[in-house]
Amino acid sequence: MTENVTSTNETNAAPQTPAYRYDAHMAQDIELKWQTYWDDNGTFWAANAKGNLTDGEGRNAEGRAPYFAIGMFPYPSGKGLHVGHPLGYLATDVVSRYHRMKGENVLHAMGYDAFGLPAEQYAVQTGQHPRITTEANIANMRRQLHRMGLSFDDRRTFATIDADYMRWTQWIFSRIYDSWYDDDYVRKDGGQGSARPIDTLIEQFRTGKRAIPGFEDKSWSDLSKVDQANVLNGFRLAYISNSPVNWCPGLGTVLANEEVTAEGKSERGNFPVFQRELRQWSMRITAYGRRLMDDLGLIDWPDKVKTMQRNWIGESHGATVHFKVETDQGERDMEVYTTRPDTLFGATFTVVSPEHALLESVPSSWPEDTPENWKDGYETPREGVEHYRRLAQSKTAQDRVDEAGEKTGLFTGLYARNPITGDSLPIFTADYVLMDYGTGAIMAVPGGDQRDYDFAVKYGLPVTYTVEPLPDSGDDLGNYEGKAPFVSHEGIVINSSTARTAAQGDALSLDGLHVDEAIAKVTKWLESAGVGHGTVSYRLRDWLFSRQRYWGEPFPIVYDEDGVPYLLPDSMLPINLPDVPDYSPKTFAPDDSQSSPEAPLSRNKEWVKVTLDLGDGPKTYYRDTNTMPNWAGSCWYYMRYLDPSNSDHMVDPEEYDYWMGPEHNATAGVAGGVDLYVGGVEHAVLHLLYSRFWHKVLFDLGYVSSPEPFHKLFNQGMIQAYAYTDDRGQYVPASEVEEGPAGSDGEPTFTWKGQHANREFGKMGKSLKNIVTPDDLYDSYGADTFRVYEMSMGPLDESRPWNDRNVVGGMRFLQRLWRNVLDENTGEVTVTDEPADMKTLKLLNNTIAEVTVEMEEMRPNTAIARLIVLNNHLTGLKSVPRSAVEPLILMLSPIAPHICEELWSRLGHDESLAHASWPKVDARYVGQDSVTAVVQIKGKVRAKFEVDSDIDPDELRRMALDAVASRLGGREPRKVIVKAPRIVSIVPSE
Repeated sequence: MTENVTSTNETNAAPQTPAYRYDAHMAQDIELKWQTYWDDNGTFWAANAKGNLTDGEGRNAEGRAPYFAIGMFPYPSGKGLHVGHPLGYLATDVVSRYHRMKGENVLHAMGYDAFGLPAEQYAVQTGQHPRITTEANIANMRRQLHRMGLSFDDRRTFATIDADYMRWTQWIFSRIYDSWYDDDYVRKDGGQGSARPIDTLIEQFRTGKRAIPGFEDKSWSDLSKVDQANVLNGFRLAYISNSPVNWCPGLGTVLANEEVTAEGKSERGNFPVFQRELRQWSMRITAYGRRLMDDLGLIDWPDKVKTMQRNWIGESHGATVHFKVETDQGERDMEVYTTRPDTLFGATFTVVSPEHALLESVPSSWPEDTPENWKDGYETPREGVEHYRRLAQSKTAQDRVDEAGEKTGLFTGLYARNPITGDSLPIFTADYVLMDYGTGAIMAVPGGDQRDYDFAVKYGLPVTYTVEPLPDSGDDLGNYEGKAPFVSHEGIVINSSTARTAAQGDALSLDGLHVDEAIAKVTKWLESAGVGHGTVSYRLRDWLFSRQRYWGEPFPIVYDEDGVPYLLPDSMLPINLPDVPDYSPKTFAPDDSQSSPEAPLSRNKEWVKVTLDLGDGPKTYYRDTNTMPNWAGSCWYYMRYLDPSNSDHMVDPEEYDYWMGPEHNATAGVAGGVDLYVGGVEHAVLHLLYSRFWHKVLFDLGYVSSPEPFHKLFNQGMIQAYAYTDDRGQYVPASEVEEGPAGSDGEPTFTWKGQHANREFGKMGKSLKNIVTPDDLYDSYGADTFRVYEMSMGPLDESRPWNDRNVVGGMRFLQRLWRNVLDENTGEVTVTDEPADMKTLKLLNNTIAEVTVEMEEMRPNTAIARLIVLNNHLTGLKSVPRSAVEPLILMLSPIAPHICEELWSRLGHDESLAHASWPKVDARYVGQDSVTAVVQIKGKVRAKFEVDSDIDPDELRRMALDAVASRLGGREPRKVIVKAPRIVSIVPSE
């Protein structure tokens, strides 16, 4: 349904098209011409502080103010781009071009996030190496982006699969692996807690300054290599974990929590995800939970993204409480975290996850007087626990915690001693308790929690109420006893005192206190008695960092015969991927829930088993056969743009300080970082959280000088499109659908190949057969029209509908501008050097002032509306003054750069306007005799612009319709009410 403007005025008897008419063919010639010029002259080269990355004139930065703007770099899909993808890239391009015209040294670059599942899955299907597929996809995407006229410094382009880049990703992993988090260390920014080299921890162990966990009575040198490795593994920021993970058999790999949907399915592919215990790499992101929360206050991010990160990190204040458990192997400790330690007097049982280590100590027979329904038909606790564990593994995490599902459980045969009351509390295992949340054990207070209450009723457990409603609440505990829990935080504590405590502590009474007072008092008591302490806990879990896939970065780690890990020296990096006979993920088990992975890298035996000299002579080692997740390469790519060819540093410190340091931009303050980062809100708790974590580690270790990667974040909206189905519900190509007259309901009708079609609205996608590609637009209109339309559709941060018919409005605007400068028949410049009249001067300078504000605030849609008004005014003049049209061209150039370059050149300028100065306002003509005209559609304000107070109503009507043309869908409105000079009300045709 695309209109080619080349033929819009043609009929059977149409005159010959003027030789110099601006149409799709002319646009393409101009665009290719200027793209070649920009490439040949290094027009968009950013100048580094030093070295060979200079600007197009061979200069380094030389004191110029830096501006660093990028979009989140894309995954190079085989499908290429559709018109929804470039919205963010165009936004950063417009901003970058504007800042160049302000005289700033602008760095705008693009790279490719090239590791990932799509290429691997294609390799599984076809046997073709993922690199071949990926590099072909990158080439196609680069072509599409280049044709768009994006002002990238292409010298800085790379992909995460490049060996030079992968080397530094592995180098960063090595630094994280070789670090630990010292809670007591004071950082250079004055904060407490920092990553430090692991050698500093070893020195504390060696000197006795810090006790060795599990080996308090031994010296460091007494420990074996295995024991030393295990101790350090408990501190390293990148460590090997043997714990429950999200296992996705459908993808043949484990997933991080952030990659699992609320429905318990994989974010990619929507496959079921199960809880399994596997030996995996993890990153101790939880050590940074507090800083990741606090430092959100340092950066200019949308509130919704900050809220999403805070919620995901999920800070809560409570207490860690230790319950003693008697087992056949001796006394064990069960650690419980609770936000309500005041309810300890109401705990009548405890529950542990089926994966909890305590279950290794269940007795071989049931204790006397165990109720039959607690046994669930099992002969022994061990038999029951083993079977229950298998049942739990067959469920997804979402199934286990689903509030609507039935809560099952099994008595373990064990009892925990309440540290305050001394009561023996039966320990159940229940699958709704997950091992990777909290400690994997909870104290159950049925008098104050609905889930615990339901569980207690089911298994005949006692219910003790420890909080009653406030006296003036109009509520009474009698409304709850024997019927439901009282779950409110607002209340008075009852039934919570004892003269004798299980621990060696003073008598304790909480009765009569408000809940918050009781929490403070009992926490202090727990600490004095040595059975607990106040704790800040986080919902955030450590980042699972292993993937059982081929297409990812190998780990720079090898293992000896005893399984001790060794970090490979930096001189051996990069560790490249070997060839393997088969890319398919394989699993071993009769059913998905019990399956285990086989990593594809394990199939190259020669690569896995190697002989290396790591300082102790040649020995046999074994490589890690997992790979890093695709998030690894995307955690730090923004820094590599600064110094992409440096073989000695991830980024030279001087270049980092110039582009991203805390002093480079006064508005960034201490946080530093990229000046403008544009991308989708869907990355709020994946890429953005991971990047902040990596960046903070590098900051702590002194490799970067500011604690945050991105100073300003902007989330672009989504471009949506109509899709069409036939009467069977099958999608049909949107481009082949024709619109007919309105039906009896007043709505338009649609047909596809003569058959009735139904219209719906949603995302643009291959499955919906409604994709429009940039290539389609280049052919039919040219890149500048595409850019104008995409930037004028609405506010950048809102989703908006794509409509092919509206694209032509952008072309007509550019055609009018072309005719205001050139004669379409001769190609001669028609502007005059005569001074502009007063009305033109007022409109021009008000437009400069308004457009400057809109560009600063990233509102290109309203900037375009104002430029259209100015252009229309010039169209109505007998002759167009150079002094008015040249500023118009300069202001439009960030949005439609090719036609503006061409007109600028034809007006006699020898230099590209890419670095021309942004127009200056003459204050004498600003705000004089003008008012704000408001355009409403169905009562909602859709445009505003400044006009003369004595503007002609017909002129105001025309300006208003031009300003909202994209919202009218190419149709004439049903009614236009003009109340000059302030209001135009439009009733659109249905």
